[in-house]
Amino acid sequence: MTKGEQTRKFIIKQSAELFNQHGYAGSSLSDITLVTGIKKGGLYRHFTSKDEIAVEAFQYACQVVGGKIGEAVQQGHTYYDKLMAYFRVYEHVVESPPFIGGCPLLNTAVESDDSHPLLRSKAQESSKRTLEAIKEIVEQGMACGEFKGDVDAEAVAMFTLSLLEGGIMLSKLEGSNRPMQLNMQSYSSYLKQICI
Repeated sequence: MTKGEQTRKFIIKQSAELFNQHGYAGSSLSDITLVTGIKKGGLYRHFTSKDEIAVEAFQYACQVVGGKIGEAVQQGHTYYDKLMAYFRVYEHVVESPPFIGGCPLLNTAVESDDSHPLLRSKAQESSKRTLEAIKEIVEQGMACGEFKGDVDAEAVAMFTLSLLEGGIMLSKLEGSNRPMQLNMQSYSSYLKQICI
């Protein structure tokens, strides 16, 4: 890896943490220079705009979280365990999130909803990938006979992501993991109802 590539990756990593804590609108190029120690001219040697940094930073943050979820899913011995893994990664979201600032998908989706079409489209892509991954786990659970055959896998995936993101949001808002833990209990009960 060249020095330029290393610098670019460093800018993306630092910016991802900044954006995920303070938002895109709440973070200026001056803030990026502060967290990276790189002057604006140096930033422009690697990126054409703040938008380009933001997109790559969001993708980086999603890769980090996705990697942690992927590891947790792989450790699950049953499809029930694999679905619960999504919640376990965020079980202690207040003091120990998988990425500083909480869920990059949730943060970016809320902030970019009406104000930043490019980031919104990236959040939509991330949401779609997540829903597909959850749906695939449900379908595999149905195929092997762990889950009932008449389960609507798409509906389960949507419910899973909605309950997960809602738990993250409420826990961050309250400064307590209790909402996430309550959602985990409710989700566990729900999954047991669809198990054979």
